Amino acid sequence: MSATGESHGRIQQMRDKAQELQAAAERTGDPEEQKRLREKARRLLSLSEQESGMASGDIYPAE
Repeated sequence: MSATGESHGRIQQMRDKAQELQAAAERTGDPEEQKRLREKARRLLSLSEQESGMASGDIYPAE
């Protein structure tokens, strides 16, 4: 697999995991656990966007 393909696969895995965390947050009844899961999902999405931008040649990652 090429480096681009590996990067795309890793980005997709992060996005999939973020969706799983969001779904878990919606299922839990504990407000603190919900907050923790949503924050973790947000960080993963942010990281995946940064990696996606760098993989596409964008030298200025989102902040």
